[in-house]
Amino acid sequence: MAGAIIEVENLVTHYGEKKILDGVSFAVPAGEISLVIGGSGCGKTTLLKHMCGLLKPTAGRIIHDGRDIAVLDEDEMARMQRDIGIAFQSSGLLNSMTVGDNVALPLREYGTCDKRLINAIVRMKLSLVGLAGAEDLMPDELSGGMRKRAGLARAIALDPPLVYFDEPSAGLDPIMASGLDEVILKLKRVLGITFVIVTHELQSIRKIADRILMLDEGRAVFSGTLEDVERTDVERVRQFFERRPDAYITQRNV
Repeated sequence: MAGAIIEVENLVTHYGEKKILDGVSFAVPAGEISLVIGGSGCGKTTLLKHMCGLLKPTAGRIIHDGRDIAVLDEDEMARMQRDIGIAFQSSGLLNSMTVGDNVALPLREYGTCDKRLINAIVRMKLSLVGLAGAEDLMPDELSGGMRKRAGLARAIALDPPLVYFDEPSAGLDPIMASGLDEVILKLKRVLGITFVIVTHELQSIRKIADRILMLDEGRAVFSGTLEDVERTDVERVRQFFERRPDAYITQRNV
């Protein structure tokens, strides 16, 4: 796809003998928010880990910046990962460090800026995610939503063009989840960040999605926009968006 920041081609992966992803292909347009959706255990997080370079596939290619990251050596992979941001479902903050030091960690490890500027950059990143003045707090002093925002601030510390976010709304109440959605939209608008987000939250999907990939039993069964969702005849997609249970569950409860 022209203008794609990353492309996945015929990706296959196994955990032991069990096939988790089965020929998944899709492209992520630059400057957009692409969501990966589907039921539990369909392979969403596994796909995200492959795209981040955290897992090696059984077969297939993942093209980032013109290179197949599936075959990069350790040093090449480390360089590639400096150009992406990763925000974890659990936030991934180190509890022994302040929020500011957590955000500064990639700047100190990989950054090339003047060390005297790090504190200013940390304050700016925290302000962008709605946490101005939180740099001296410890992670256990933050609410769940604030921890997610701090994790996102760390993910954008090095100004990556591409950020991966695994289940941002998980464990959050609707108000906090909506606020995090607004932060994601702001970062896309202000910084031009491309997001790839794993989620199953319908309200977030309808609010932030530019493009949607749906997985089902390890296969890509749909790729398109929200407008395409309204027109699709793919039953699994319609079932997901209409929140209809599987037939066997309905029959069991009769």
